[in-house]
Amino acid sequence: MTSASGVGPVLILACGNPSRGDDALGPLLIERLSLDLDLARCGVETLTDFQLQIEHVLDLQGRKRVIFVDAAVGGPEPFTFLPLRPSPDASFSTHALAPSALLALFRQVNGQAPPPARLLAIRGYGFALGEPLSERASANLDRAVRFLPRLLRAGGGVGGPI
Repeated sequence: MTSASGVGPVLILACGNPSRGDDALGPLLIERLSLDLDLARCGVETLTDFQLQIEHVLDLQGRKRVIFVDAAVGGPEPFTFLPLRPSPDASFSTHALAPSALLALFRQVNGQAPPPARLLAIRGYGFALGEPLSERASANLDRAVRFLPRLLRAGGGVGGPI
């Protein structure tokens, strides 16, 4: 199901570098969700990138909800799922943005409020170049993969509050 703008109402936007150990958590979550064809029929679209860029403002247009997914170097296990608010960030010039900075940029570019957004931060432990996904991060990923589709199917992403 797509909206009048031609995009699905929910975007899951994951960041991470698959070559840096647990930094692969976001892309791996998207890879697993892509196997769930029911989510696509519900209007859930997915996108991955190494990091958020200014250009991702365009990906947020026409969405009812956005869920950012990234690996977390600290915090609770297995993950946190927090609401995001637009917050300007001086990093605009570095070509890498925090999700809250991207939301603020959306407001600046479009002159309107960004779609409601949340961050799914999956706890990781090792981020060295060439490192494989750690066992602990893999277990956290498994729990996030079970959590997110249930939330989306219950209306917590498509048309409902997230």
